[in-house]
Amino acid sequence: MSEPGTSSSAESGDSWVGTAEQFAWLEWLVRAILILNVLDAVFTIYWISEHKAIEANPLLAELAHEHPVAFVAVKTALVSLGSGLLWRLRRSPLAVIGIFAAFLGYYFLLIYHLNALNPQLIQRLGGG
Repeated sequence: MSEPGTSSSAESGDSWVGTAEQFAWLEWLVRAILILNVLDAVFTIYWISEHKAIEANPLLAELAHEHPVAFVAVKTALVSLGSGLLWRLRRSPLAVIGIFAAFLGYYFLLIYHLNALNPQLIQRLGGG
């Protein structure tokens, strides 16, 4: 934040990132990242319980397979901390790129989970 009576380029709108509208979009993306992360964790636990997948992250794999609730809690905490850091650095172009990259990564992961779930649902409903 700038000193009283002064105006930074981000506050005056001269910067390519930093307007209220841009920050509103970034905040929405960060919230979406947190929701998508929880969905990814829940789907991961589901696929592990169905013996159809393993956790790809070697640091969290044992936790995912042995203590699923703790896995969801730790994964949520780690992504929340990372998202919080990116949010605090939101005036930095690299942080903005990081927010977009994280959102896109989790978005495509959700599509992957839903695509894999579709045949499972069809089979359980007796269609396949």
